Amino acid sequence: MSWIVIAVVGAATILFKASGPVLLGKRELPPRVASVVEVLAPAMLAALVVTQTVGGDRELVFDERLAGVAAGAVAVWLRAPLLAVMVVAAGAAALIRLF
Repeated sequence: MSWIVIAVVGAATILFKASGPVLLGKRELPPRVASVVEVLAPAMLAALVVTQTVGGDRELVFDERLAGVAAGAVAVWLRAPLLAVMVVAAGAAALIRLF
């Protein structure tokens, strides 16, 4: 189920981003619309991450996934490389699941 959601969100993002050049051609977007378009994809990705992290069967689930995301967020805040962020997040989640 979650892979279907990821595929649909990805396809919708690609279609949304492609619709601008296709519909507008060489015209510029108004500044207000351009600022919304710039933050739309990251906002959708953040919403997907939160939903997959704490979403359960019609309830909120706080488990090792949330700790992994939090550890990854700290690593991002410390400006770690992407690979290190992923290792830190996975390691934190694995350690908590172990105990």
